[in-house]
Amino acid sequence: MGKVLITGTAGFIGYHLALRMLKRGDEIVGLDVINDYYDISVKHGRLKNTGINHEQIEYGKIVSSSIFDNYRFIQLKLEDQENVNKLFKEEKFDTVINLAAQAGVRYSLENPQAYVESNIIGFVNILEACRHNKVKHLSYASSSSVYGLNETMPFSIHHNVDHPISLYAASKKSNELMAHTYSHLFDLPTTGLRFFTVYGPWGRPDMALFLFTKAILDGKPINIFNNGEMSRDFTYIDDIVEGVVRVNDNPPSGNPDWNGSKPDPGTAKSPYTVYNIGNNSPVKLMDFVSTIENVLGLQAEKNFMPMQPGDVAATYADVQDLITNLGYEPKTSLEYGVKAFIEWYREFYKV
Repeated sequence: MGKVLITGTAGFIGYHLALRMLKRGDEIVGLDVINDYYDISVKHGRLKNTGINHEQIEYGKIVSSSIFDNYRFIQLKLEDQENVNKLFKEEKFDTVINLAAQAGVRYSLENPQAYVESNIIGFVNILEACRHNKVKHLSYASSSSVYGLNETMPFSIHHNVDHPISLYAASKKSNELMAHTYSHLFDLPTTGLRFFTVYGPWGRPDMALFLFTKAILDGKPINIFNNGEMSRDFTYIDDIVEGVVRVNDNPPSGNPDWNGSKPDPGTAKSPYTVYNIGNNSPVKLMDFVSTIENVLGLQAEKNFMPMQPGDVAATYADVQDLITNLGYEPKTSLEYGVKAFIEWYREFYKV
């Protein structure tokens, strides 16, 4: 237990992570810009559940939770270097978990500048603040998207990831490269978290489960890309959070066997590593749709469409390193996870 900065706490993963760590007794400062990339009422709902009234939020000012004595929140842009530095200097965090980012593969084709500002400039500001304020461990969100054109399954952290196919993926790959540099130069322990298709209650409205559920309940068709020939390593939010907590509590110390003549992409001599956090069990897209239909008791009208730019046909996480090093074990079945999401969706939107 310690004092932890979690960025992105109005977001999906950050919200669930904050709740988990608050309940075990950590002192948490949450940070989020609260932009309107998707339905802002979902973000306000998450904040409310952690005791933060969005109407009382003022940019750059810390707000205390009405529910948790050990939680405070600040609205802040990561690219706001002056205020980020001020926050780190005043709060003196033990560890930092950086989940804030401009998300979405498809949106990166429309608005690349947003990804440069948040995911690259913002991440440099986090690295600099950690370096100058003696943070003991920085964990940060990477993505399964970094595997890009790699077709070797399952995806392993020991595979090369030099061929991303979206700016979003490239920005996450750049985070890993920058983190390694700071681990090497300044002995800052860093761990990259390559998330695989996270889903569950309070999930993002731009993700497949949310889009499909909404369309089916509204009696509208759903778009099935690549004519249904896709699979994803769907990972339930509780399993993701379990992995992140274990990572935060166990900073890397470096791999003494790392060899520059045969460099391992997933580790380093410096205190740097990356982990896949996935379910280690890919699901075919059409089976995923069938599960949603079964839970809803409704059949979806389907539009079969070609692959979208920047997308990949399959993801499949090799999580052996996380199992071996930290005892991580995803446990949640797809049926349970989809049911939990749909129950939340019906309650939140009064369907």
